[in-house]
Amino acid sequence: MNITRLLLVFLLGFVSVARAQTPAEISRATGYLNSTRDTLLAKVKGLSEAQLAFKPAPEKWSVAEVLEHITATEDFLFELITGQVMKAPPRPAGGEDVQAIDDFVLKAIPDRTSKAKAPEPLVPSRRFGSTEATRKHFEASRAKTIAFLKETKGLRDHAFDSPMGKKLDGYQWVLFIGAHCERHTKQIAEVMADAKFPKA
Repeated sequence: MNITRLLLVFLLGFVSVARAQTPAEISRATGYLNSTRDTLLAKVKGLSEAQLAFKPAPEKWSVAEVLEHITATEDFLFELITGQVMKAPPRPAGGEDVQAIDDFVLKAIPDRTSKAKAPEPLVPSRRFGSTEATRKHFEASRAKTIAFLKETKGLRDHAFDSPMGKKLDGYQWVLFIGAHCERHTKQIAEVMADAKFPKA
């Protein structure tokens, strides 16, 4: 390799900020999506209609409503990733540590210390008809998310603004889906821990 080509390769290594997701990253995200799915489904399994419908307070959501919100949000985020994130330009140059941002997503989103109001399109409205239909829809949506993660190249090649004050690439938005599910599964646990939660 002559000196000119060597210099070009050297410079491109520093200018380019996009990189392919690694097998380890795919494994990490797949495991997280599987575990958050399984934890949610285990939490709602076998609940009675009274338990699913119970609200700790009039302004709070029931277990059924939280499940609907998780499911609707997964669909919304998937459409965001496929329709906008994967068409966005690469992350701006600046030496951001993408793995640190991965970890930030996984830590910050599930943290329920600070609460946020859901946007109107994601407020529960019985859009899926029943809790059982919601559960089936969630499982299908999660399967689609996992397939997308495993089959799509270049998830790191595009970055899009997020409510976290950072641009997230496609891989990080997939982590966001799992983290959002974890966050609201904790909310379901809070509802079920209420002293007035029906015994059956």
